[in-house]
Amino acid sequence: MINRLLVANRGEIARRVFATCRAMGVETVAVHSDADADAPFVAEADQAVRLPGSSPAETYLRVDLILDAARRSGADAVHPGYGFLAENAEFAAAVTDAGLTWVGPPAKVIAAMGDKLAAKALLAEAGVPMLPSWTDTDGVTDFPVLVKASAGGGGRGMRIVRTADELAEAVASARREAAAAFGDGTVFIERYVERGRHVEVQIFGDTHGTVQVLGVRECSIQRRHQKIIEEAPGDLPPGLHDRLHETAMAAGRAVDYVGAGTVEFLLAPTGEFFFLEMNTRLQVEHPVTELVTPAGLDLVRMQLLVAEGAPLPAQHHYPATRGYAIEVRLCAEEPAQGWRPATGTLHRFDVPGVDREFGWIQRAGLRLDSGVVAGSVVGVHYDSLLAKLIAVAPTRAEAARALAGALARAELHGVATNRDLLVRVLRSPEFATAEIDTGFLDRHPEVFTPLLPADQVPLTALAAALAGAAHRRATAPVLGGLPSGWRNVPAVPQVSRFTGPDGDEIEIRYRLDRTGRLADWSSTSATEESAERPTKPTVALVEATPDRVVLDVDGVRRAYRVHRVGSAVFVDGPDGSASLAELPRLPLPTAAVAAGSLLAPLPGAVTRVHVQVGQRVAAGDPLLTLEAMKLEHPVLAPIDGVVAELPVPTGGQVQTGAVLAVIEEEDAR
Repeated sequence: MINRLLVANRGEIARRVFATCRAMGVETVAVHSDADADAPFVAEADQAVRLPGSSPAETYLRVDLILDAARRSGADAVHPGYGFLAENAEFAAAVTDAGLTWVGPPAKVIAAMGDKLAAKALLAEAGVPMLPSWTDTDGVTDFPVLVKASAGGGGRGMRIVRTADELAEAVASARREAAAAFGDGTVFIERYVERGRHVEVQIFGDTHGTVQVLGVRECSIQRRHQKIIEEAPGDLPPGLHDRLHETAMAAGRAVDYVGAGTVEFLLAPTGEFFFLEMNTRLQVEHPVTELVTPAGLDLVRMQLLVAEGAPLPAQHHYPATRGYAIEVRLCAEEPAQGWRPATGTLHRFDVPGVDREFGWIQRAGLRLDSGVVAGSVVGVHYDSLLAKLIAVAPTRAEAARALAGALARAELHGVATNRDLLVRVLRSPEFATAEIDTGFLDRHPEVFTPLLPADQVPLTALAAALAGAAHRRATAPVLGGLPSGWRNVPAVPQVSRFTGPDGDEIEIRYRLDRTGRLADWSSTSATEESAERPTKPTVALVEATPDRVVLDVDGVRRAYRVHRVGSAVFVDGPDGSASLAELPRLPLPTAAVAAGSLLAPLPGAVTRVHVQVGQRVAAGDPLLTLEAMKLEHPVLAPIDGVVAELPVPTGGQVQTGAVLAVIEEEDAR
């Protein structure tokens, strides 16, 4: 039996495995990089071992360090989680060779399925339908195609190519990204299916030759070929579930599968489906499968029992007869800015209505699987996943509504997230009718719009100003009972200035009467000055405390929750949330940045420089490539001009705000 389990991973999946271990009485060991020393998963483990290394991003890929940590901590088993070494056959073999129990498929199965080209050939013999593919660019004549990493998954090392001219660069870029993410830059090319849907089947095998199917998941809502919304059992045509089950069963039996695995398919508009890959690990989206099983299966518990040699129950499969589950991946990123990763301190992380963390819910409700808590620092070394929020309900529509409502009311302060986009997708008419495929986000730019309408930003800033005034009165060392903003000359308004969500400066002017009521208010911003000024609503102040402001807006009461951290002010209102920065009344002078400067949006490393000083460029031309959170982010020329400066060489590390390049307009030279 497993007595002490080391999880060779981090974040949310480590916490997920630890939760099951606590319920089973299994002791736990965490391993961590220096960057993760204060992370929640480290604090929750019974023991924790530091993994030394010069690069936090590579620490969890060191097989020797992880095996040494298992020896030092007395662990007798290793769970790989997902990502990092989870699908590394050499790691699985090294664990078993060290006399430890490996919680996963045998190394030979991982090796067979890890090479996606070999896996396609093997499973094609078992009757699994395949898309045509190529190993080099010479044989590719029909477009569009998809460049894919042979090792790993999660959308890394994947590129859609629509013309022959784009193919060579796409292959080179995919190789670099795959090598950074998986340590293997091998890629292949596959026919791309337009309007395809991504569906997958959860399988489970034991060491006694049993392979079971646990249901289908729909994972078509994706960004950068990475899933962000997953569902079970999936809104699919009649009869398709059974066909997918049978094919996945054949794939599992063809390789004598053991443990948790997923067979992924691409569903074409014609109703045909084709094999994509077999993931030889637990999937990020496994909670939706757990929540729709009538018996409340714990897939991690099943992994541990199978690793101990226990047989699976006798059922052929578990039909999903218990409602519907939808999961969203809450990520630290800015969708409207090209999915730019976000970093910083998560000052508040509060999702209302959560019924359970990391576990099964008996009836309808919300489950949260999170790798972060309030106070967590989100850096650039790892992927952007913060948490998964899952709703289970009797119907798909009810699950979507509950999930969207909880997300909209969540207080997520300090780090930009994809929350607004997730809410808009869940509330969209197309999602409601299951008109979805892997290109959904490309066809629906409206979901990238923030939940908070632009005309509501001034009211949000007014609430922030009033809460700030209440805070100052509450902390005043003298005359604390004096009305906020009291002046001998009452005609002079109080003034607060903020940087708004879009970077514009917002000035709020307001005046309170002698009883503390709002006598007048106004707002100005660059956006208002450049467009027709919206009609100012009639506003009355109902209540103002340092953390809550209630306004009567044209006869409708609206409550705003206000959270201040230094000069940052986070306001959550009925229409959406806004992050503001209060500007000082007497700002200090700052150094000017040269006109035409392109600044680093986040810390990272410059992996390629595509231009030279003095070179003419057009708007949209690639200047350099910045790598952060294991993904490549192209930096493009914003205007036509000439490259005046390139201060960071290839391989150089930069912090947020560093000058990456300076482009001068030709007529300015």
